[in-house]
Amino acid sequence: MQHLKPEEIENLKNILLEWRDRVLEDTKKNVGESLSFSGADEIERAEAETERILTLRTLDRDRKLLKKIEYTLQKIEFGTYGICESCGTQIPYKRLLARPVASLCIDCKEKQEEEE
Repeated sequence: MQHLKPEEIENLKNILLEWRDRVLEDTKKNVGESLSFSGADEIERAEAETERILTLRTLDRDRKLLKKIEYTLQKIEFGTYGICESCGTQIPYKRLLARPVASLCIDCKEKQEEEE
């Protein structure tokens, strides 16, 4: 029996698609900024390099997030969305609304964090 109603799944899917589009748009903007450089002295070059490093970190974080979003969208397509990957219990709709890419129930997530 499916615990998420079709309209709940559709709502979560739309949230994920909008989130993906926003991240992709931000990524395009950040890529352009990380490649541009104008500055002549050492301080300007150092500031630009620091900014570039921060942008690259952001791009890497966004890449990982996009991967999670795509994985979650696949789970929706395969009908396995909303099931804890650790214990197999149903993840409540409210949790999925708060964190649409959640793959663990609260209990399993807390256990994972304790182990880290």
